[in-house]
Amino acid sequence: MIAEPNTASNPPSQKENAVHDETAPESAVQNGSSVRNGNLKTPREKRKVREQCENIRRNSSSSRRVSQLQNGEVVEAVTLFEVVSMGKRAMQSVVDDWVEAYKQDRNVALLDLINFFIQCSGCQGMVTAEMFQSLQKKDVMRKMTETFDEETGLQYKKFMAYPWILTVTWPVDTDNKDYPLIRTGPYWKKFKANFCEFIAVLVQQCQCNILYDSYLMDTIISLLTGLADSMVRAFRHTSTLAAMKLLTAVISVHLNLDVNKHNAERLYEVEKKRISGKRTNYRLDQLERKRKEYECKLLEIQNMMNAIFKGTFLNRYRDVIPEIRATCIEEIGSWIKTYPDGFLNDSYLKYIGWMLYDKQAEVRLKCLLGLQGIYSRKELVSRMDLFTSRFKDRIVSMPLDKDHEVAVQAMKLLMLMSQNCGDVLSNEDCETLYQFVYTTHRPLAVAAGEFLYKRLLSHEGDEEVQPEGGGKFGASTDQLKRLISFFLESELHKHVAYLIDSLWDWAGKFLKDWECMTTLLLKNAEEDGEALSDAHESALIEIILATVREAAEGHPPVGRGAAKKILSVKEKKIQLEDCTKITEHFIMVLPQLLAKYSTDAQKVANLLQIPQYYDLDVYRMGHLRKHLDALLREVKGIVAKHSDMSVLEASSRTYYILCSEEIAIYSLVDRARTQLIDELMGQLNQLLDGFWQKEEGFCTDAGEISQMHSALRRVAAFHNAHDLTKWNLYDKTLRLLVFEMEHGSLPVLMILPALQCMYFSLLWQLTAVSENSPKETLFALRRELRCFSQICMCFLHHKEKDVREKAFMLLCDWLLILSHQDSNNNKEAVGLLDYLPSTSLQEKLLLFIQKHVFTEEEEESKDLTEEEDRKDESCKLDDLHKKRRLLAAYCKLIVYNVVEMSAAAEIYKYYVKTYNDFGDIIKETLSKTRHNNKIQSTKTLILCLQQLFQTHAESQDNSSSVDFYSASFTNMKELARRFSLTFGWDQVKSRESVAMIHKEGIEFAFQGATGVGGKCLPPNLSFLLIISEFSSKLLKPDKRLVYAYLQRYIAEPLPCRGDEWQPLIWYRNSLLANEDEESSVLGSSGELSPVGTSKMPSFKRKLSNGSLPVTSQTEAEGKAPDLQCSSQLASAAKRRKRLKSREVHLQEHLPFLCPGGLQRRYCKDEIKTEDVSKKGQAEDTTEDIDVDVVSADQVIPAWVFQL
Repeated sequence: MIAEPNTASNPPSQKENAVHDETAPESAVQNGSSVRNGNLKTPREKRKVREQCENIRRNSSSSRRVSQLQNGEVVEAVTLFEVVSMGKRAMQSVVDDWVEAYKQDRNVALLDLINFFIQCSGCQGMVTAEMFQSLQKKDVMRKMTETFDEETGLQYKKFMAYPWILTVTWPVDTDNKDYPLIRTGPYWKKFKANFCEFIAVLVQQCQCNILYDSYLMDTIISLLTGLADSMVRAFRHTSTLAAMKLLTAVISVHLNLDVNKHNAERLYEVEKKRISGKRTNYRLDQLERKRKEYECKLLEIQNMMNAIFKGTFLNRYRDVIPEIRATCIEEIGSWIKTYPDGFLNDSYLKYIGWMLYDKQAEVRLKCLLGLQGIYSRKELVSRMDLFTSRFKDRIVSMPLDKDHEVAVQAMKLLMLMSQNCGDVLSNEDCETLYQFVYTTHRPLAVAAGEFLYKRLLSHEGDEEVQPEGGGKFGASTDQLKRLISFFLESELHKHVAYLIDSLWDWAGKFLKDWECMTTLLLKNAEEDGEALSDAHESALIEIILATVREAAEGHPPVGRGAAKKILSVKEKKIQLEDCTKITEHFIMVLPQLLAKYSTDAQKVANLLQIPQYYDLDVYRMGHLRKHLDALLREVKGIVAKHSDMSVLEASSRTYYILCSEEIAIYSLVDRARTQLIDELMGQLNQLLDGFWQKEEGFCTDAGEISQMHSALRRVAAFHNAHDLTKWNLYDKTLRLLVFEMEHGSLPVLMILPALQCMYFSLLWQLTAVSENSPKETLFALRRELRCFSQICMCFLHHKEKDVREKAFMLLCDWLLILSHQDSNNNKEAVGLLDYLPSTSLQEKLLLFIQKHVFTEEEEESKDLTEEEDRKDESCKLDDLHKKRRLLAAYCKLIVYNVVEMSAAAEIYKYYVKTYNDFGDIIKETLSKTRHNNKIQSTKTLILCLQQLFQTHAESQDNSSSVDFYSASFTNMKELARRFSLTFGWDQVKSRESVAMIHKEGIEFAFQGATGVGGKCLPPNLSFLLIISEFSSKLLKPDKRLVYAYLQRYIAEPLPCRGDEWQPLIWYRNSLLANEDEESSVLGSSGELSPVGTSKMPSFKRKLSNGSLPVTSQTEAEGKAPDLQCSSQLASAAKRRKRLKSREVHLQEHLPFLCPGGLQRRYCKDEIKTEDVSKKGQAEDTTEDIDVDVVSADQVIPAWVFQL
């Protein structure tokens, strides 16, 4: 609320009094002197002001009532703020009403506008005003303060809003992070736009008259400058936005005045020439006065602009709040673009350049967007030379920004700079920027694709100029060759799909010119000397495949985008048209390409992937059947020539695609497929017959081994996609593998494809199991499954590494398939075929992982050349990939409960040691197992730590103490810390798991404690240091629960001397850390103080019989000498400053379990403890305790800490 100004020279009129009565509480009027001057002398007056602040809306009446219809109800907007925030009335009419009110009584209207800005800041307090003339200048400057009154809890800000001095009073507990500009919800969603629109319309409506009255703008600018200097974020943010938008609107007025001035000058000159013979003229004098009037207005506008810029922008563009900095930078960018004559110079550009280094992405983004508006206009770029040279390197580096949107906009800005700034970007800069087409973030890659296409691939006039001999594809051929050269020079040959996806939005028409691409491939070197080299041909075939895939699938490649793109109706139509175009073209061309490159495995493998994107309905046209026959003939010849697995798998998939039963060509392709498989099986049978007819049963000829290897690989590749059960491949491969188990003389080239064939044969048989399958078939299949598992188990110890790894991978996949069969078809079959690994098999699998994944091979130091060193690094990388596949296969067995979850404990031991190589796999395994069963997963974690601790203890040579600084112990603590981090920040979600870790850890630490009264040192006491890493994940009430559970294992009294008991002290300190109250929990017989040597605050309890009563300092001094440590700690704790009251009543029931079998019952005002160990007797004692209030469904179940 705003009280009327106290003016001695201008007595308030009747209307001013009316407004005053409406906008200020009656008590404020009666005590106007104390309120207006801000001198609240007594607490009673301060309380009265606070009551006024809290009841503003209730006491205020309607100084402006605007009835609007909202949801069928009439909503009255009583203030300018409410009218603007509702946004349902035209802003023009709102401003017109205010202008009319200003013309009638400018003081009242201006106070209303001041109140509007204060309310827009979210201030729910009271505003009072007094005239500047009533006080001396020195007194005014002394009162320009912002203070806080502790007694009333009110915040005061007194500042100048010429000609008034305003005092804003508001409660200090007002949420500084909740004000209209940042509020959420549909009501506040458009508030910022309405607020900015109001300011723009206000200046526009006032530009003809009252804008230059030296009263309105002076007051508004003073008000906004004063608020922008406040320590309150809401004031600074709102006033800064208002000031920036005000300056933007004033610049628009300046531009209009400038145009009017030039028009007046031109008319003046014309009129002057027309009446050159006359001495004077009324029209000429009128134009001269008009021109001078415009000049005076421009001077006033310029002063306003300078006042806003210097008073607000220069102070706020470096504000601590990033939103305020972003607002300033956004507006100065618009000023430079709108009014370049006044702002496009280095004095203003430097602010944008400096803020390019801002730590907040939002601010950097506004800088880039502002610069885009400038660099997009060629007439402005010539005046940016100094800025460009100074900040170019920074802009070039910004596509590497960690914020994706900033990186994208930086690339777009560089595109504009490249187009409009000539050679400002060097070749090195461009080469760096080109590589962003391979990034995984698609918007950045697309922006880089535009840069690459317009800078390198697309030259002006390419489509008009036809090179000699280029024919109709001249321009496309040149672009294609430039693209191939770039792809080869980038040396990222496996990322062609990323390159094509980056260029797709900009060069889609060019990349869909498959006729040009295939024509270039089919050119004959003898006929045309411009034929491509072998490397260029390979690259072009990869590009063709990538473009076909992009056009047919319509979504980015794997790794670029979270999910498949949802296509619109138009995009689906384009996709279908492209598929038809691909099919019609490649049906005729693909056989020719296969014939030309039939001997090149890499090229053929890529070409054979094209048919999977065909629209097979096109084959219904009869004239295309001859092309189908040619394709099948070429594929058959390729299968006979090649033994490369990629070629064979591509050929098998081609037959699979073409053998769809729904299309008309099925019978033709099926007949060709059957004929091919008959030939392959005939070759294999012939080789096997010759092999078994040998007397020694083994062929020593390398040629025969190679033929057998090729035949088995071909059959395995086709068995993957086609059911070859009728050819009885299982028995043939079984005989080979049994022979290897008995004699061990088969070469690896025969064992690996034989294993694969046997695996596929069993899979097809398992798939064929139906509801009507006879039991004899099921029992036979079960015997075959057991037999295959035995073979794989045997090969786990094979002398050849490749055989061992292959057997392990097949065994893991097989176990996973058998343990997760679909029971919908035949439950009896599932019961017969279900197979879970035995304990011995689980141990073998685990030992294999430990031996072949986590065991490092010894490296021999050799002097290698650069080429040899590169090959050695490549081999190491391949070995690492193989190890990762092995570990992932085993971890899947754990995640899907095929093997026991406790087996993961052995895997977790290597989490820290092998973090760089396998950390992601182990972490994902931990996450998945926790999702399946968080308690069992937690027990696995603690089991891992216990096993490591036992191994560490055994390595100490029976030493009585554990070396806390040894490498193994440090590694255990680090592993525990990493485990603790996996629980995340949600302590409520993980509280049961963390509590289980502490329970199991405490029991393990005190396991094996012996001696009289249990006073001997437990052998595993140091384990408490390990589980202390999880104490930070406990909620405050859970820490006390765990502490109470720890007390059960502590004998009384405990010796305090020596370092052997330090783990217990440290662990107890970790449980008592971050307490809000002072504590000193002492045993009745001098138990060790939980505070220990730590300086952390603790809590004090008064416990009943059977618990731990508090021991005073005097009593402690009278104890035996071995209690001296406890008494000193208690005394030190008593001297600590109490942070808050101890009397905190619990509002929820928490099933805590006390030491010594005590069960606590919590009442409304006290916590009663009952000794259940005594027969029929219980003594209730009130206990003061500070706990976190948690809901009932968040309490740890009692079973976690049960005996």
